[in-house]
Amino acid sequence: MGGIGWLSLRFRKEEEIKEEAEPREEEVSPESLLPMDILEFEIGYGLIPLVDSSQGGELLTRIKGMRRTVAGDLGVIVPPIHVRDNLDLKPNEYKLMLKGSEIARSEAMADRLMLLNPENVQIDIPGIPVKEPAFGLPALWIKKSDSERAQLAGLTVVDASTVIATHLTEAIKANTHELLGRQELQSILDTVSRSHPKVVEDLVPSTLPAGVVLRVFRNLLKEKVSVKNVLTILETLADYGAMTKDPDILTEYVRQALMRIISKPYIQDNAIRVLALDPAVDGMISHSIQHTDHGSYLALEPEKSQKILMTLNKEVHNVGKQGLVPILLTSPVSRSYIKRLTERYMPDLVVLSHNEIPPDITIKNLGMVRVDAS
Repeated sequence: MGGIGWLSLRFRKEEEIKEEAEPREEEVSPESLLPMDILEFEIGYGLIPLVDSSQGGELLTRIKGMRRTVAGDLGVIVPPIHVRDNLDLKPNEYKLMLKGSEIARSEAMADRLMLLNPENVQIDIPGIPVKEPAFGLPALWIKKSDSERAQLAGLTVVDASTVIATHLTEAIKANTHELLGRQELQSILDTVSRSHPKVVEDLVPSTLPAGVVLRVFRNLLKEKVSVKNVLTILETLADYGAMTKDPDILTEYVRQALMRIISKPYIQDNAIRVLALDPAVDGMISHSIQHTDHGSYLALEPEKSQKILMTLNKEVHNVGKQGLVPILLTSPVSRSYIKRLTERYMPDLVVLSHNEIPPDITIKNLGMVRVDAS
């Protein structure tokens, strides 16, 4: 006890001479500063009831279902999504982050229902007009008491959890290529090697480095092509990997092997309706492709690119007004370059080559995209 008293007295005397030392800050490890969550979902405080099961919230259940849906559709496992509230957001606002970057943001009303009005017809039901966040369709946030009235009129009504889950699903599908890295690819190869060891053994690294295989998978996912049929993808890469190491060219070979999977969503009554690209324009693009040791790229004059985009956008708009998915049919050589040219301005445009449509499917031409190349 005497020792403790002496230390206390000494500390008080030293305090009279100099300032009290600041408390030592807790040391922060560098690892704690790194983002640990690949996917983060943040909500404003007004949406907390949707994730609180004690208040009947179903959003967390919908998110789990969404992860299964994406895995089933595209063959990619979606990592767990970290859900938290964010006071910096508006009360009804939410956003989805992928590796720290925002990929989706919108607002929802927990105490209302969304009435979808894709035809944008006049509706005699009061509500707050908005755009449905996943597809941009006209909609209304209506009171829950008006739900039966809307359904009797034959209109579609969905709750806020469904609206948000659908938005998140589409946002993640559009960015699944960023969820697939080297570790995820290795897991895929390990799984295949258990049942087909020779395929993996002959491919990586004997024929192609893992980095090239990964780029092919990412190229497919970027255009929402399912990679569930892993064996076909790897077999095709093994077949053509000795001919070229260009991941873009290899992707086109794989797409041709997956033709039935790629074209299936767009086939109705054993036919596919497309916009055809004028052979002269297709040839102009093909001749503008430059090949280098580091890959290939399109070296097209800006004026010609602008003409192509303006003409194509007009045709795509006309097809969209008919309620059809806009599909552009090109040659196999130019397909990927036309997709890159258009994806920033027409992200929903599907670009297929002749080799990606099964021979037993009828091609119905909705129009020809012609451009004055002079």
